Amino acid sequence: MIKAILVFNNHGKPRLGRFYHYFSEDMQQQIIRETFHLVSRRDDNVCNFLEGGSLIGGSDYKLIYRHYATLYFVFCVDSSESELGILDLIQVFVETLDKCFENVCELDLIFHMDKVHYILQEVVMGGMVLETNMNEIALQVETQTKVEKSEAGFSAAPARAVSAVKNINLPEMPRNINIGDINIKVPNLSPFV
Repeated sequence: MIKAILVFNNHGKPRLGRFYHYFSEDMQQQIIRETFHLVSRRDDNVCNFLEGGSLIGGSDYKLIYRHYATLYFVFCVDSSESELGILDLIQVFVETLDKCFENVCELDLIFHMDKVHYILQEVVMGGMVLETNMNEIALQVETQTKVEKSEAGFSAAPARAVSAVKNINLPEMPRNINIGDINIKVPNLSPFV
C-alpha cells in the first residue's frame, strides 16, 4: 500500500504532498524534509529504492523515487508493493502529467494544483493503485475539463440574476401590506430615493 506521495524540487520545496495515513501538519513537514534529505543526497548512478526514514516508518517502508529535471517524485510504500511496479507507476504519472500539460514543468504543478490532484486521484486513491493506462487517465481528465468549462456559465448566473432584478421596472413599491389582522410596514429599501 502507498503511504505517501511527495513531489519536491531540487531545493526541497514541496510541490505536491499526498498522505494516505494521518499525520499532523508538523509531522508532514518533518517527513517532507527528512525525505528530501534522504533522496537528494543520493548519487544519480545508484538505484531508486531506499529504506524509509525514521519518521515515515523506518525499515518497514521503502522510498521509491525518480528525479526528472528539477523535480523529485517520491512514493513511500510498504513491503507489499513491488519496487519496479512503483517505478513504472511514477513513470505513468509523469508521462500523464506531460500529456495533459504538454511538456509539464514545475510551474504547472504550482499553478494547476487542482488538475494535478485530479490526475493523481485517477492514478492512486486511498493508497491503492486505480489506473495505469495513460490514455484512460488523459481521457478522464479531458472529460473533467469539458465539464468544468460547461459549468462555467453557471458560476456567472448569480451576477446575471442580480442584474435582472435591478432592471425590473416596478411602478411603485408597496408601503403597507395588510393581510387579515396582520399589518406590515415596508421600509424604504431603494438607495436612490
